[in-house]
Amino acid sequence: MSYAFIEQHRGAWPVLPMCDALGVSPAGYYAWRDRDTSQRDQRREKLAVEIRAIHADVRARYGSPRMHAELVDRGHDCCLNMVARVMREAGIAAKTARKFRPTTNSNHALPVAENVLDRQFDPPARNEAWVADITFIPTREGWLYLAAVEDLFSRMVVGWSMDATMTSRLVVDALEMAVLRRLPGSDLVAHSDRGTQYASDHYQRLLGSKGITCSMSRRGNCWDNAPMESFFASLKKELVHGADYATREQARASIFEYIETFYNRVRRHSALDYQSPPGYEASQPA
Repeated sequence: MSYAFIEQHRGAWPVLPMCDALGVSPAGYYAWRDRDTSQRDQRREKLAVEIRAIHADVRARYGSPRMHAELVDRGHDCCLNMVARVMREAGIAAKTARKFRPTTNSNHALPVAENVLDRQFDPPARNEAWVADITFIPTREGWLYLAAVEDLFSRMVVGWSMDATMTSRLVVDALEMAVLRRLPGSDLVAHSDRGTQYASDHYQRLLGSKGITCSMSRRGNCWDNAPMESFFASLKKELVHGADYATREQARASIFEYIETFYNRVRRHSALDYQSPPGYEASQPA
């Protein structure tokens, strides 16, 4: 305790008078300090090795909060500030995002639904609230469009579809996949923007046949569908912006792997207190 007190206050008072007042030798204090510093350095180096391994495993997709959650889950006793410091000193950083570009065309005469979801993004159970949207991925062959459906309960992407054109078939295929995978009941709300694909009779008939309530964002308000914007931002930042796809088929395979083996199974989501979707669902009461 004496050595720790001297270390804590050596910026305020000289070391020798403190050693004399506490009845300890200066040599003993400096030996303790060197030994403690060496142990801290060894611990940081060990932590840096583990961080580099995780950084490689997740393909540079984790910043310090997700990295800290992964380290704690692996049994490392460390705080978030230490993880951030070690990452900074080692030059380890997550991939960065780029500017968002919308794909919605809401200038149409098709009927639109009320905003039933109303930004209630934390449902208490599976299959109570889904969100859906479309984004695009550049390839040397042209755009590849991706429609996705996410269950807000666990942030799992339960349905998706990809095509070279952005038609109603694209969003219908994504919703059909979600319905087949999750077998939802009649209390489900499916939220989207006001785009022509989601307002189409093709999509609306599928919702009606499954007893799913339709909800749509207010005009020009991306925050009404923020969780889907967040998923697309993660996809672009963690995968697409670092890729150069020669063909749409190459992009399809890459996006399939990202969604089904990483985002849905491994990735730690801040909205889930940095748990993965399966881990979060397993931790909740049945």
